[in-house]
Amino acid sequence: TGGWETPKRAECRIPAPVRCPAPPKKKSPSVAFGKRRDPPKNGYFNPPDLEALFALAPRREACA
Repeated sequence: TGGWETPKRAECRIPAPVRCPAPPKKKSPSVAFGKRRDPPKNGYFNPPDLEALFALAPRREACA
């Protein structure tokens, strides 16, 4: 026909849909919450200026 046509060959067709896989299984609560970790062998990181981050700034008086 000279114009553009939709291909009709079998290799040009969209394949039939396949079944979706099953959803992942939930982890058992005993595995997720029951395990306690040991503290680090070298201790926790404790920077010397940590308290400066939490120092309270002096309160300003409220405007009336």
